[in-house]
Amino acid sequence: MQIVLASRNPHKLIEVRQLLPPQIEVIPVSELAPNLDIPETGQTFEENAYSKARLVADFTGRLSLADDSGLQVDALNGEPGIYSARYAGPGAKDEDNNRRLLERMSGIPPERRTAQFVCVMALVEPGGKAYFTEGVLRGVIALEPHGQHGFGYDPLFIVPEYGQTFAQLGPEIKNRISHRAQAMDKLLSVIPEVVIGNPGS
Repeated sequence: MQIVLASRNPHKLIEVRQLLPPQIEVIPVSELAPNLDIPETGQTFEENAYSKARLVADFTGRLSLADDSGLQVDALNGEPGIYSARYAGPGAKDEDNNRRLLERMSGIPPERRTAQFVCVMALVEPGGKAYFTEGVLRGVIALEPHGQHGFGYDPLFIVPEYGQTFAQLGPEIKNRISHRAQAMDKLLSVIPEVVIGNPGS
């Protein structure tokens, strides 16, 4: 079975491949449509995930997967939310976004630094039929970055039961408990339905 990943983020591609069983081949959209522009214009994680997957499914004629994920900080009224990847502006790097977040949270005490990672996945067939799943993981924002693993806000997101950031815990633990892992676990339960409806997938 093949699925086209509607993302050009190499870190996300690695995670999705690690989360899916080996019998499902994940093809990055860059291999099939290197020049396809995939905008994020929705107002919710679900809208963004669907629009990206739908665009790629229709363009390639193949089953496509997209996720839209982000960090929601309670003390910042849910920021950065759907703007997580570009919190510090267009073209921002992970370090820029992390710096911006720490600046926005300056002076906020540890007990008020609660947050959650959210991931919404959309698996879309050519023609538009879609399957959605969601994963949520609660945590706390650190006062400064810690760890060398992962990407995005991983160096700042402390998982309370481990007392360490995602970037310290590494991929083995992250891929078991993360928001993306939760959403993928739920998605795996609907894939048999997709295969039955598309025996040639």
